[in-house]
Amino acid sequence: MPINITMPALSPTMTDGTLSRWLKAEGDTVESGDVLCEIETDKATMEVEAVDEGILGKILVAGGTENVPVNDVIAVLLEDGESADDISDVSTAPAVVAKAAPQAESKPQAEKSAPVSASAPTPTPTPQNSSGDRVFASPLARRLAQNAGIDLANIKGSGPHGRIVKADIENAGTASAASTTQAVTYDDPSIKTNVFGMAYTEIPNNNIRKVVARRLSESKQTVPHFYLTVECILDNLLAARKDLNDAANGAYKISVNDFIIKASAAALKAYPAANVSWTDDAIQQFVTADISVAVSTPTGLITPIIKAAEDKGLRDISVEMKDLAGRAREGKLKPEEFQGGSFSISNLGMFGVKEFAAIVNPPQGCILAVGAGEPRPVVIDGKIEIRTVMNCTLSVDHRSVDGAVGAEFLKVFKQYIENPVAMLV
Repeated sequence: MPINITMPALSPTMTDGTLSRWLKAEGDTVESGDVLCEIETDKATMEVEAVDEGILGKILVAGGTENVPVNDVIAVLLEDGESADDISDVSTAPAVVAKAAPQAESKPQAEKSAPVSASAPTPTPTPQNSSGDRVFASPLARRLAQNAGIDLANIKGSGPHGRIVKADIENAGTASAASTTQAVTYDDPSIKTNVFGMAYTEIPNNNIRKVVARRLSESKQTVPHFYLTVECILDNLLAARKDLNDAANGAYKISVNDFIIKASAAALKAYPAANVSWTDDAIQQFVTADISVAVSTPTGLITPIIKAAEDKGLRDISVEMKDLAGRAREGKLKPEEFQGGSFSISNLGMFGVKEFAAIVNPPQGCILAVGAGEPRPVVIDGKIEIRTVMNCTLSVDHRSVDGAVGAEFLKVFKQYIENPVAMLV
């Protein structure tokens, strides 16, 4: 009897996902453990493995389809002796849930429920085209069309099975606006123009960028931020780094960022009042310093975690950070390697940025923004001398960390940065 393959729930909070592409085609033989397809979630594109064997009889959801609900049938697997003729009603076939490959599984953040209106909305008549057939459109496309006064019956859909999607409505609006302005055409069909006649190309937002955008917007709007900045003299740290790397003889290479991770963890251990997370019921003060480090990837920002960094040496931190960053850029981190963390670091010093303020990563209480080290005149023992100075700005959730607590943490952090030997004691 044919077996339904359904959209897997890759975490307890997952409700839908994007079916990026199929790695098996209709008619292919499938063994248990074979990778069937790739599913894009909040933080990574994950490989999905088969849990049964047979022939891939029919693909019901095409690659590139977004917002596929969990438990929806995406394909049908045929057992020995069965053919495509045996596929009748997929709803009556037994279902098998594919599983995510362990090296690429992920867990998306839970979406907040939209508020429910107290009164029911007025039903919108189902649009029909000139032939009397029903017009299929996504809910977003219907809303955009209604707001723009566009008749869906006059739109040709570019989505699966001719479904009208957001881009179709935007293109229709652009075409309408262009009729009242100077029309400009381009040989490249990917170049579009907006209502002002400005040329552009579209870069679709993947799930990672959507989730990061949503969470950062919520943080900036709902978390009461304040900011504290210190100047750290780096000369002793740079000298220690050089000595350690020379002694390593190529076996490893410690970066300034490795020192910053270690100094942050050591400061949190010495002053745990800053190693906290906010909840409505209580402030959670963590026992270990799990340092989330912002890493830029081709698909968006992700924060792999150096766990219990206060107990690790600089060499261990360096090796672990290189491994995590490499796998983050390949989308191969496990959920426990980037979800959680008690404190975040965002370092833009390598890009020459002198100073900036980062957005708190909820539910964490603090994030440290690190700028570039540069030669500056400083006063030492009453004399002006040139030293390498680095600006560090602590962004703080004022609900869980008071100003004095943030200032005390930065004081301890500065001491470790300027006297790195103290971190090793």
